[in-house]
Amino acid sequence: MDGDFYSTSGMKRGPDDMQVNDGMGDSNDAKKAKFDNGGNQPSRVVHVRSLPNDAAETDVVQLGLPFGKMTNVLILKQKNQAFLEFQDETCAINMVSYFKTNTAQVRLKSCYVQFSNHKELKTDASNSQNTSAQAALQAAQGLLGAGGGHGGERTVLRVIVDNVLYPVTLEVLHQLFSRFGKILKVITFTKNNTFQALLQFSDPISAAAAKDSLDNQNIYNGCNTLKIDYSKLTNLNVKYNNDKSRDFTRPDLPTGDSMDNGMRMNDMGMGGAGVLGSGANAFGLGGLGNGFNFGGNQSGNRMGNMGGMNQHNGSPCILVSNLDEEKVTPDSLFILFGVYGNVHRVKILFNKKDNALIQMADPSQAQQAITYLDKARLWGKQLRVAPSKHQLIQMPKDGQSDAGLTKDFVNSPHHRFKRMGSKNYIFPPTSVLHLYNVATLEEDDIRSLFSQYGTVKAFKFFNNDRKMALIEMASVEEATLSLIGLHNYQVEDNLHMRVSFSRSTV
Repeated sequence: MDGDFYSTSGMKRGPDDMQVNDGMGDSNDAKKAKFDNGGNQPSRVVHVRSLPNDAAETDVVQLGLPFGKMTNVLILKQKNQAFLEFQDETCAINMVSYFKTNTAQVRLKSCYVQFSNHKELKTDASNSQNTSAQAALQAAQGLLGAGGGHGGERTVLRVIVDNVLYPVTLEVLHQLFSRFGKILKVITFTKNNTFQALLQFSDPISAAAAKDSLDNQNIYNGCNTLKIDYSKLTNLNVKYNNDKSRDFTRPDLPTGDSMDNGMRMNDMGMGGAGVLGSGANAFGLGGLGNGFNFGGNQSGNRMGNMGGMNQHNGSPCILVSNLDEEKVTPDSLFILFGVYGNVHRVKILFNKKDNALIQMADPSQAQQAITYLDKARLWGKQLRVAPSKHQLIQMPKDGQSDAGLTKDFVNSPHHRFKRMGSKNYIFPPTSVLHLYNVATLEEDDIRSLFSQYGTVKAFKFFNNDRKMALIEMASVEEATLSLIGLHNYQVEDNLHMRVSFSRSTV
């Protein structure tokens, strides 16, 4: 298999990877690919470089749509690159020729288009990441079949959620649907006791890909079924940014009153639509189904019934205060708060650096972080963690520097809650830490690493599995500092130590 390339971490990479400098050797990409070697000549495979971090398959497909039928697409997120295969080499030649004299742009970022060194792009059809690629390609084919007429210009989807057993929030919908492209606006409401939403995409390909991929799918195992169709509306009129509606192009909008959403539905001729009940955010989000990655965990349902869980305001953002401004960094907060959910963005306040805003994947994870980290000790201080009035953290505008105080982690490979129903055991900070992927390390090596952050009181490997161990620090604060400093510590190539709080005894 000397000609084979597998981008999955730890798998064999062939000589093809060494010869090509167009980004195919990304060990972090979970998608398997196999290529037939070619030369620096016209090819039906086009290579796109310098993509934005949040680029999706639909963005790349949209670049190629005017030039003809596409048969495959592969994104290497860690390299900000992509490969697009056309059915006909002539289409690829036309695309490369066009972008030699015209700047290609994806989500307002300039990118570069050239022929790939490969004549054919083959992907593993069984890999889950091909879902988005195939949906984007099918949507593009539908638009080509429509001849670019009005049928292919629809960007607003109407979503009905049937068999609702768990609450559906705007944040959950945004995270699910944004896998297929850029979402501009969202409005949620209830009509005839049924939760519904309107989502406006930036382009028709993204909307079509989301519809084709998600229609009749369950958000959670066996429940919360999505029924998706096109809306007759061509543009959504969002007046307020809150937990019921959001205009992502207008962060300056006021929060308003949630009841105004119902008024807006009437204005659009949709009848007396109400709003989602006030208790909708009182539950944790768990048992996620059909491979959709929300960063949920199986303890979510149990967490939902804890005291105080129904008091939060439905925002995925939290405010952390009383930090040590000399030591805090976005990465340290990402690791600590990532124990309780997937951290999307972190912003240390410029004029008050002992305060930070953290945007979690959804409100239930934000509440989880508040529950466990409020009053925790870090760097000699007692943290205060509380809900934020903000619904999202804005990234600095292009060309605007904030000294690295704001960081986006949405596409980080280091999220703890990566898969459906991730079995993450969530505990408050403790002096005992659970270590994973330490089989190649000796006890003295591990003790030495952790002694940088305090006094090691006890250590032991698991009797039946040496890749796991427990280590006890002299205090909870020392254990917390150790977790921040050593979680994702590189043990060897493609192997990182994972550190979690534990209730076990050493």
